[in-house]
Amino acid sequence: MGIGPSTKETTLHHFRDPLLDAVSNDEDVNLLGVVIVGSPQSNKDKYYVGKRAAVCIQAMNADGAVISVDGFGNSHVDFANTIQEIASRDIAVVGMSFVGIQGKFVTENEYMDTVVDLNKSESGAETLRVGENSSVKLDAKKAVSLLKLKIRRKDTK
Repeated sequence: MGIGPSTKETTLHHFRDPLLDAVSNDEDVNLLGVVIVGSPQSNKDKYYVGKRAAVCIQAMNADGAVISVDGFGNSHVDFANTIQEIASRDIAVVGMSFVGIQGKFVTENEYMDTVVDLNKSESGAETLRVGENSSVKLDAKKAVSLLKLKIRRKDTK
């Protein structure tokens, strides 16, 4: 999954990815890896890649994961499924996505309780300005903090 809708990020944004920077510089977090998953056309394949990503994260024995999606609309099918697949394996998960004006996802599930909205425009609509539709340091810090909180809550149960 990607970083923001319409791939409006610059190369510099990818080299200085805010989420990777936040996770790798947080002393409370052990970065195990980065999993990059495509967004297939068919729903059957969307469910397959979500399950494979979750199995990969489970095999790493991860306590938690942050996933981001590079779009909205139909891409939220993959996003929702992947979150569900990860969470159903008792792994804490936080999502990052452009939500904006639509205010909801094409599909949702009970595990989508923690999603950081990447929208920065006042109107809530996707814009043509670089940086208004993608993650920034604050979004990344928010996602990491929420993940740590979810892991802590899980550990106290």
